[in-house]
Amino acid sequence: MRWVQLSVAGAALALLAGCGGENAADPAAATDGADAAAPSQDAPEEGFIPDITAEDLKTHIRILASDEFEGRAPGTPGGEKTRAYIAAEYARIGVEPVGDSYEQAVPIVESTLDPATSSFSVSVNGETRDLAYREDVVFWTKRVEESVSFQDSHVVFVGYGIVAPEYDWNDYDGLDVDGKTVVMLVNDPGFATQNPELFNGNAMTYYGRWTYKYEEAARQGATAAIVIHDTEPAAYGWSVVEGSWSGPQLDLQRDDNGASRVLAEGWLSIETARALFADAGLDLDALMRTAATPEFAAAPLTGVTASATLKNAIVRNEDANVVGVIRGATAPDEYVLYMGHWDHLGVDTETDGDDKIYNGAVDNATGIAAILEIAERFAGNETPPERSILLVAATAEESGLLGSAYFADYPPLPLKQIVGGFNIDGMLPTPPTRDMMVVGYGASELEDILQEAAAPFKRRLTPDPEAEKGYFYRSDHISLAKKGVPMLYAGGGLNLVEGGPEAGQAIGERYRANRYHQVTDEFSEDWPMEAMVDSTKIFYATGALIANSDAWPNWYEGNEFRALRDAQRAE
Repeated sequence: MRWVQLSVAGAALALLAGCGGENAADPAAATDGADAAAPSQDAPEEGFIPDITAEDLKTHIRILASDEFEGRAPGTPGGEKTRAYIAAEYARIGVEPVGDSYEQAVPIVESTLDPATSSFSVSVNGETRDLAYREDVVFWTKRVEESVSFQDSHVVFVGYGIVAPEYDWNDYDGLDVDGKTVVMLVNDPGFATQNPELFNGNAMTYYGRWTYKYEEAARQGATAAIVIHDTEPAAYGWSVVEGSWSGPQLDLQRDDNGASRVLAEGWLSIETARALFADAGLDLDALMRTAATPEFAAAPLTGVTASATLKNAIVRNEDANVVGVIRGATAPDEYVLYMGHWDHLGVDTETDGDDKIYNGAVDNATGIAAILEIAERFAGNETPPERSILLVAATAEESGLLGSAYFADYPPLPLKQIVGGFNIDGMLPTPPTRDMMVVGYGASELEDILQEAAAPFKRRLTPDPEAEKGYFYRSDHISLAKKGVPMLYAGGGLNLVEGGPEAGQAIGERYRANRYHQVTDEFSEDWPMEAMVDSTKIFYATGALIANSDAWPNWYEGNEFRALRDAQRAE
């Protein structure tokens, strides 16, 4: 771990706009063990008050999503300004740095494949066929090298490419793939069969994510790992694949420069895969059905080999997570984690229209605002919590969860000492709701505590209605979950008190269609803030319940991360 010394400039504090907050009664007090007495309501000179209020949330969002912050892209002046703002707020609130600085340096490397000098081909019974980049195949390497290549690697179909002891599943059982190219399916057998007793049924597990599949192929010793794209189980079309995995690709600068990864990772269109399997005398659709059963055995593509050359332009850079802590009174070495990403997409001069700034008001100025409000609430109490409160504003989430991944790989404190954590990412401004949507519902005992905290607000937990799309594995909390730390990813629900789920779903659909990852994701003074305020209070109350207890909530039995946590806590 490396830390960057940060001077908290008075200029960042000057960005704070004064605002008074309402002193509405806080239903969270019924479940709040953190306060020995009511918190002081005296407003600091900057205008913020210790309570969680709509005006304070709006002030943070307004500033972070302003044009002055230039879309908060990592490695840009706007990103530096964002980090300085968060650090200045930590200092004002009374949050301490974990090390010598609020900033944990995150080394980042950008690799850009040159399609003109790169190639991916297959040989079928001695006949070589070049696969068209972005039409048939998209490929890249996680190895930080300007030139990577391999020749005549035998191709084998490994089903879903999963090794999951808790599900008694091993697609690599008895198979030696050293030096071979493994081809596999996206998602997992539960989705394919819709069998609720297989994996997690319709809901994707971590084993269904393409990230896991590439990592497992590397552990098995493969030379290359290719996932067959299929729109329904992937939850996105081929256009997303060719757009997202071509052009500059960001990753962490790892100690081994990616030497532990396969030489090439990629996606193969299902049409190209069907033709390739047919030429090898195999029926891909029949194999897909078999791959979803325990009887599946890997199928070599007889007479088929793969070769590839990858030419890359490499650029190294550095950004930072902003990390702070509110020390606990009796168990300061046990931590309740609140995290969210501070970055967004920055400025794109190629964007149509006059507005070129991707302000990221919902995504994720709202999450950072909530974390700062929660921190101020804890710090404003007359007595500190029993356990410590850990705050992580992560960088480069939009580039592949890189900041949170670095924090998990190089933590400033032992991960086994994190009791549990909350990821706050993209809270929609809505009127009051009757629910809180939990992405990855049914994962951990944190949900039981969340429900207790939400009860005074007359909100109940509801599962993500699109669990098959694996959203639980697409935000920063997964970086900690993969290490065993119980994490919760929840947000405001969509069952509006006035209008019901139809009205809430309409708000969500309009955001996805008209604002998500677009220049129109901007703050408005007209935002309805009721649900966001209540959600933030519920997150605070949930953390307070954990911070003022000696409980260690775990993943539920049968969850794919349970064994990791059990081993972590047993150390």
